Amino acid sequence: MKRNVGSVDKVIRTLIALVIVILAFTKVITGVLAILLLVLAGILVLTSLISFCPIWRVLGISSAKKQE
Repeated sequence: MKRNVGSVDKVIRTLIALVIVILAFTKVITGVLAILLLVLAGILVLTSLISFCPIWRVLGISSAKKQE
């Protein structure tokens, strides 16, 4: 897997996931929506940890710095 998620992108993904988790645990979002958003939060954290996003690869997008 070639890295395609950069540092700033990782921070943004993690912050979005954190907001989703806080909203779910404070019951601002509930039910099916909460479950779906928590799954999305998990995916965001996972992609930021491994620095690879399969959707971005398909679309040809990369926020990672080019290695020389």
